[in-house]
Amino acid sequence: MFFLRNNGNAAAMNIGLMGGTFDPIHMGHLVTAEEARQQFDLNYVIFVPTGTPPHKEKETISLPEHRYLMTSLAVMSNPYFFVSTVEINTEAPTYTIDTVRHFSGSEKEGPEVYFITGADAILEIFTWKDYEELLRLCTFIAVSRPGYSLDRFRETLNRAYPEMVNKVHLLEIPALAVSSTYIRERVALGKTIKYLTPEPVEQYIKKHGLYLSG
Repeated sequence: MFFLRNNGNAAAMNIGLMGGTFDPIHMGHLVTAEEARQQFDLNYVIFVPTGTPPHKEKETISLPEHRYLMTSLAVMSNPYFFVSTVEINTEAPTYTIDTVRHFSGSEKEGPEVYFITGADAILEIFTWKDYEELLRLCTFIAVSRPGYSLDRFRETLNRAYPEMVNKVHLLEIPALAVSSTYIRERVALGKTIKYLTPEPVEQYIKKHGLYLSG
């Protein structure tokens, strides 16, 4: 396990989990993960490419091996970033609670787990599987996206979910409008994606002909 690198003292570790399809991973993911690592004193950030997301059709996303390899290429220069295959090795639909359980270990001996996700997604957490256990096992880093109102998020959180206030921390990442959908659309149109994703990922996409229309 990643947290055993801290001289076996797992309880002293803070690890960040960043899930997503990563189809493909892009600069916004990497900037967000690095900012979260520094602001919340995380020992590592572990990227977890989804296997079979319950909310998406399997045919609409690239093969797991492509997404895993692109993510690995993107993080290889950062010694604090790792990639886990825990979800892509599972054929059944994967849920956040299962991944958090995997990394949290026992409550007394496991690391402190921070789950990094979009601030808008946080407001839907009460629709997630086993959300009560999820809130007990980890703390959330809610990342704001361009055009998303943090004031509206705070108001909604305090009004509707007061019990979550101490379990959610806000992280604002300004001026990062890039998305995986935008990158796929540009590739399909034959447009450049340079500087939107790391160069090794850009070359991988070209080599394997990913996201080409038709």
